[in-house]
Amino acid sequence: MCATMNKILSSIKLYLHYVSINIRSMMQYKTSFFLTTIGQFMISFNVFLGIFFMFLRFSSVEGFSYNEVLLCFAIILLEFTMAEIFARGFDLFPSVVRSGEFDRIMVRPQNEIIQVLGSKFELTRIGRMLQAVVMFAYGIAKSNITWDIPKILTVFFMLISGACVFFGLFLIYAALCFFTLDGLEFMNVFTDGAKEFGKYPMGIYGEKILLFATFVIPYTLVQYYPLLYLLGRRTSALYVFLPLCACLFLIPAMLLWKYGVSHYASSGS
Repeated sequence: MCATMNKILSSIKLYLHYVSINIRSMMQYKTSFFLTTIGQFMISFNVFLGIFFMFLRFSSVEGFSYNEVLLCFAIILLEFTMAEIFARGFDLFPSVVRSGEFDRIMVRPQNEIIQVLGSKFELTRIGRMLQAVVMFAYGIAKSNITWDIPKILTVFFMLISGACVFFGLFLIYAALCFFTLDGLEFMNVFTDGAKEFGKYPMGIYGEKILLFATFVIPYTLVQYYPLLYLLGRRTSALYVFLPLCACLFLIPAMLLWKYGVSHYASSGS
């Protein structure tokens, strides 16, 4: 037990060391860092403008008001951004495999996931996160939600579990590189694409998409169903804990990663 705890603490300490190295490296070029951060803010701001101008013409989308849609978009954007800040190393993993850098990762005594996570910490994404936080606060204030402990827990579970879902998708993307030696661009449909179509409640896309986004990649468990509970359209306490079920998505993602690592052969670089 003590040995396991020491190993976990050692991994956390190593990861924090990686993060500090990444931050110090970015701060060497402060102008570049701030311009990139502003750029990230402006990219997601364009999506917000699209929602804003659409609601100048339409009063609601499938019964959801402007403030409710804004809250929906803010939640999915926060979840995606949190995952991307910490899991950016997996997004850049194809170059690690092609260059043969993963050979060196494998011979080191620390866990491979910790090393890949620590290879890139994308702090510039705080620009996007800042906008998501502002939209989230505005949506919360204007949606007339009656707050209590279960609803506060629901929001917390949504954000943590949503970040886990996107982390799992980044992990799957990286694991596939063991067999292709290159990133499969179709995975962007499930990461960046989810950020785009997740700006609206996923129930509006039809039953087939709703089933896929519930039982295959559980976006709805961290966006649509908990949102219905927050807005008072569902009353069952089960909806509070639905986001936690989405964390089970990490199991197949981890299994695929372990399978890929066990079958990895050097790229020859």
